[in-house]
This record gives sequence, structure tokens and C-alpha cells, in this order.
Amino acid sequence: MTFTLVLILLGALFILIIGISVIQQQKERAEAERRMELKRQRAIIDETETVLSNTGLASFPSSVILVLYKRINEALEVSLTHLENQPQQLDYQRRLSDIQAQITTLSASPSQALAIENFRLPDNDKQILELVQMLKKLKAIVRAENNKGKLEPQVFTDAENRIDSYQLRINVESMLSRARASNSLKQFGSSKQMVSKALATLQAIKAKTPNDPFISRKVDEAKELLEEINSQQKQVTPETVNTPKNDEDDIDMLFQPKKKW
Repeated sequence: MTFTLVLILLGALFILIIGISVIQQQKERAEAERRMELKRQRAIIDETETVLSNTGLASFPSSVILVLYKRINEALEVSLTHLENQPQQLDYQRRLSDIQAQITTLSASPSQALAIENFRLPDNDKQILELVQMLKKLKAIVRAENNKGKLEPQVFTDAENRIDSYQLRINVESMLSRARASNSLKQFGSSKQMVSKALATLQAIKAKTPNDPFISRKVDEAKELLEEINSQQKQVTPETVNTPKNDEDDIDMLFQPKKKW
């Protein structure tokens, strides 16, 4: 009888230990998930705040800026449901109030962005890099929020078109800069190739904004650069009898009015 009682007690103790272990594992798993979710929301907040801080390098309407503020707002709300530390909760609540005030202000007085034609690339290389990174991240954010059904179709389309236009302009500046660098090293083939790519990009911009003064300005700049490349190349390489058609003709053909057949 005593032996049976001991066995029953040992069995109960064993089950209790297993139960405690399972509960402990569940708590540890829940804590790990809580920390992981907080880390994920923290990353969303940091990324969005970085993008938001660099939107001043370009011009966007309030509808796009609201996308960023609302993303931060959502991340703060989710974080608050997982926070256990009271000082942290107070800090997040304060930040949430600030963000919601910004959302209210922007929603009450929507603003329009400056015309894309007025965009000027920053002179500072560091700012250009920040602008490139910001546009890349902003495009990813806009697409992600649109996939969640949080954007109106027109807002999404306008945002993507504006970002694409900025990226095209930066690409043109970058290609012309690389063309000049290659020319200074007497790498004439690479330099001409970069100019050709810049002209193709300008043609893409022209398709979106036909009256954009940026196009004519940059085409003139590309023509001048091409003349400079050809001039330097002639000094290095003697002219042959069978000279290929002038690159100037190619440029003029590219940008002349299209013929209707």
C-alpha cells in the first residue's frame, strides 16, 4: 500500500514537473515572440523615420507623406500592445500622440508637391546618395502599403510616377558624370556609351513630361559632351577614310518629331 502510494506521488510529481516545464517553455516562447515583434516594429519605425527625414531632398504631396506617418502610427500602436515596461509605454504613447497630431494637421491642410520639372539634384554627394536610398525605400514602402490595400489607386500611381521621374533624372546626371570621368581617362568608347544611355533615358522622361525643360537642357549638355569626346578622340586617333555617321545626327534623329506614316 505504501509502495503504491509512493509510486502515485512520484507519478504526480513527474507530471507536475512536466507541466511546469511546458508552461515555462510557453512563457519563454511567448517572450521571444514578443521581443521579435517589438524588434520588427522598431525596424519599421526607424526605416520610415529615416525616409521621412530625407523627403526634403525632393518634393512630395501630403498624400505621400501621410503614408509614412500612418505607417509609423501603426507600428507604434502594435508596439504598445507588446510593451511591458511602463517608462517605455509612456514614451511610445507620447510619440504616438505626436504622430497622430501630424496626421491630423496634414489631413486638414493637404499640400501639393512642386512640379517635377523644378527638381534640382543636390550638389553634395552625400545628399545625392541619401536621396537615392530614400527613393528606393520609399518606393518599396508605397508598394507594400498598396499591397495591403491601404492606398487609394490614384495616390499609389502618382507616388510611383513621381519617384520614377526622380530616379530617371538622377540616372541621367549619374551617366553624364560617368561619361565625363571616362572621357578624362581617354576611355572614349565607354564615355560615348554612357552618353547614349543618358539620351535614351531622356527620351523616357520626354514620354512622361513632354514639356519638361530638363530634357532640352540635358540634351544640349550631352551634345556638348559628345563634341568634346569626339574632339579629344580625334587628337588621339587619326581619322579614317570611312568615317561612320556623326553621333550628332543620331541625337537629332532621336529627339526630332516622330513621322506619321
